[in-house]
Amino acid sequence: MPDSLPAPLRLLVCQVGYQNRKFRRVPVAAFFTLVFPLMFLLLFGTIYGAGEIFARGHLMKFAQFYAPGLAVFTAVSATYTNIGISTAIDRDEGILRRVRSTPLPRWVYLGGVVLSGVSIALVGALIMLVVGVALYGVEINVGGIPAAVTTFLVGTGSFAMLGLALAALAPSGQSSPALANATILPVAFVSDVFIPIGDAPAWLQVVGNALPLKPFVEAFSNAFDPFQDGSAWDLVLLARIGAWGILGAVVAARRFRWEPSVGAAGRSLRGRRSRRSQSIG
Repeated sequence: MPDSLPAPLRLLVCQVGYQNRKFRRVPVAAFFTLVFPLMFLLLFGTIYGAGEIFARGHLMKFAQFYAPGLAVFTAVSATYTNIGISTAIDRDEGILRRVRSTPLPRWVYLGGVVLSGVSIALVGALIMLVVGVALYGVEINVGGIPAAVTTFLVGTGSFAMLGLALAALAPSGQSSPALANATILPVAFVSDVFIPIGDAPAWLQVVGNALPLKPFVEAFSNAFDPFQDGSAWDLVLLARIGAWGILGAVVAARRFRWEPSVGAAGRSLRGRRSRRSQSIG
């Protein structure tokens, strides 16, 4: 680590490394965050092959539709789901309370959590896209890469804030997996991740457009749409994604707790590994 960095930044880099190591030491979390979405792409690729699907107003290859959407889903799993569950569990195990009693600034610890989630999301999305390009011929609009990178950063940052909000609102670490899955999986089905919803009832499309995942998928997919004529930038979609991130930050700031939930201290004695093995998936 460069000694020229200011002390707070050195602490932040250390925290990111600590959170990444903690993530790698929970194989179940790593599997469901990085491997599980990739299995969907491989499964869809095997079933549909070089077939086409009507989505976003035109016919496109199945992989061209699925790869960007599943890359976004992987990023959301690494930020919203993983941060929300792991932070709630850490709170119930007393880890957050111990962190608060140290000289480490709270913003450094939470910043490490967020940046770790973003870095894991980047790795997962890159794996998804590399597999899509190498195995299924997914096309990339080179001119849209800057817009895709910006969208990815705004999207992952916003879902990381929503993950902290999830941890703040979860009654306990044990309930956080159910809360995370109950909020993200139905949203994914109305957000052009698993199926295109262009022919869905109007009210369902309104719901998808109002939630943050579909704008993330649409804005990110613009860089991979061979039929994209104009600019890949969509500032309206970015604003909608960012608004959800701001909402998540406000909820987290108001409701975040460092103390374990009532009754959680006794349950934590059963062991971190047993609970974590059931928590993510």
